[in-house]
Amino acid sequence: MRQNPSFSLADTAAIKQLIRDNPWSTLVSDTSEGLVASHYPVLVDDDREELSVLTHVGRPDDLVHELGQHELLVVIQGPHGYISPSWYDENPAVPTWNFVAAHLRGVPEILSPEENFAVLGKLVDHFEDRVPEPRRMLAAPTDAAYAERIQSGTVGIRLTPTSVTAKAKLSQNRPLHIVDSVIGHLEGDGPYAQPALAALMREARQRRA
Repeated sequence: MRQNPSFSLADTAAIKQLIRDNPWSTLVSDTSEGLVASHYPVLVDDDREELSVLTHVGRPDDLVHELGQHELLVVIQGPHGYISPSWYDENPAVPTWNFVAAHLRGVPEILSPEENFAVLGKLVDHFEDRVPEPRRMLAAPTDAAYAERIQSGTVGIRLTPTSVTAKAKLSQNRPLHIVDSVIGHLEGDGPYAQPALAALMREARQRRA
């Protein structure tokens, strides 16, 4: 991802929040057999001060990605949306796409079976916390026994990236009246409405005001 100083997202806390809000990631490896991509949920490792993420892959994706042998790229995609030039009062104007994304690169650490089991539990809790009647991984003895069997088919990993590129392209390079127009359209009921993107743009606008 090409970095642009106007859109750089360098705050570690903000990147962690981006991951928490958008945990469905893309894992990319350049293997001996060529490029490989898979999709898994990730969690911020809150036990570490530095940016670090936890996840697991199902076997044999660990072998397909050759995990631990080279760098892994974890792609986080936040809110995004099409921005029509008809929302501007400028001529000429061209369409664009606003978005928030982060690329984390590094050699992943392979977790022990015990660590992997704990990560699986954290993943379940993270998503079940929003359910009215959450189903925990260890809620009952039968659940625990089933979870033990399931974890043997997965491999847990921790990635503490050695390279982070994060970008929040939210019309920061536009005059405030144009930003307001874009936010209004994204909050509206048109074909390209994106309320989540509008909310991020509004936060960025408030920091400029």
